Amino acid sequence: MNDLSFLKPASRQIDFDNFDDRLLLYVLQYEPSFFTCISCGGCTATCSAGNLTNFNVRKIGLWLRRGETEKLSEEIQKCMFCGKCTLVCPRDINIRNVILLIKKRIAMLKNENSPA
Repeated sequence: MNDLSFLKPASRQIDFDNFDDRLLLYVLQYEPSFFTCISCGGCTATCSAGNLTNFNVRKIGLWLRRGETEKLSEEIQKCMFCGKCTLVCPRDINIRNVILLIKKRIAMLKNENSPA
């Protein structure tokens, strides 16, 4: 008998057994408006850093929800903090603050995990 099931590529799978939601919960605590994101892509379309690099603001939200801290840590370094994303957001999410919170929390998590 043939296996007719569909397999998602590993890049599209979320391992909920090893899911780290500390970063997401931290962001939602200080910027609860992030929960209302509809992934419209307006932030990505207007992003100055996105015009100069492969930076994608919408992926930040996706990786944050998936708990992919390593990808986030590298990607947020590209943000220029110009604030255009916040200006065009139809849900009035302070995306600039979300990225700042991510940066801050990742630094805190690295300090927690580093040997004393």
